[in-house]
Amino acid sequence: MRAKSNLKAILDERKISIRKLEEMSGLKFETLRRLYNDETKQYQRDTIGRICEVLGVEIKDILILVDEESAN
Repeated sequence: MRAKSNLKAILDERKISIRKLEEMSGLKFETLRRLYNDETKQYQRDTIGRICEVLGVEIKDILILVDEESAN
């Protein structure tokens, strides 16, 4: 099992772009892009917390557990 970012699904469902989330959150575009594309190697607490706050979601909505084989 591994943690996987679910940010793409949340933003796509709400029709929010990465640029818009950048404006809303004050976080860097590249940080959000890596999360959106599930390319982040380490999850920063402050970053995840800010995204949860801005989108009104919980950590379990942003980070999900997936089988290694299905994550690829």
